[in-house]
Amino acid sequence: MSELEKRENYNNETFEDIKHIDENGIEFWYARELQLVLNYKEWRKFENVINKAKESCKNSDITVFDHFVEVDKMVQIGSGAQRKQKDYKLTRYACYLIAQNGDTRKKVIALAQTYFAIQTRKQEIREKEYTSLTEDEKRFYQRNLTKKGNYSLNQTAKNAGVKNFDKFHNAGYKGLYNGETADDIAKRKGLRYREDILDNMGSEELAANLFRITQTESRLKRDKVDTEKKACDTHNKIGKIVRKAIKQAGRNYARRIAYT
Repeated sequence: MSELEKRENYNNETFEDIKHIDENGIEFWYARELQLVLNYKEWRKFENVINKAKESCKNSDITVFDHFVEVDKMVQIGSGAQRKQKDYKLTRYACYLIAQNGDTRKKVIALAQTYFAIQTRKQEIREKEYTSLTEDEKRFYQRNLTKKGNYSLNQTAKNAGVKNFDKFHNAGYKGLYNGETADDIAKRKGLRYREDILDNMGSEELAANLFRITQTESRLKRDKVDTEKKACDTHNKIGKIVRKAIKQAGRNYARRIAYT
């Protein structure tokens, strides 16, 4: 493995593993967790960096509250007592600005700057190139990604203790398709026996399934899931989260995907 590959793996483990997905399927990071990763021992000093990042956001004519959401979390302080602790829910862009305003003497800050900059740029490029494709090209592209995603998910699920993969995958489909199994979906689509449902989806439906696949794999790893039941429950929960996000995207979008 090259030095660049080692750094990329380290970045993924460092920053992707502390990523969260909310009930609408939106990714975010907690500032308190990012603080530890970036080797800031004192919250007071790290909040100074956050304030600088918020100022940078404001100076770019971008709404600060869209990227830095202040939240209160209850934490244990001993003897069963709890107290409120200030925290922030951060977007990827907010994390990038924090890294840009961090202590550059810290090696991990440089890694964070590179990681969040590259990921943000990759997303911009992907969106620009993707929008120029025809529907058939988009479908082919998304189908290829779902094949790779399912392969990777299967490896992670196996490590999590999954043996009945039909049960595991149906748990995800049930969450996303309001209780429908793969066989139910195939029947609704009028497919022949053993015809792959993923080969008979449009680009948007494939994209929804890809999101389900990638986020399930991420959650299995992050939560260190170690039983088949927990893995199935996790897959079902992620499917429901994606479904809810799609419904909130609007009826026309949901109708085109045809499973709400």
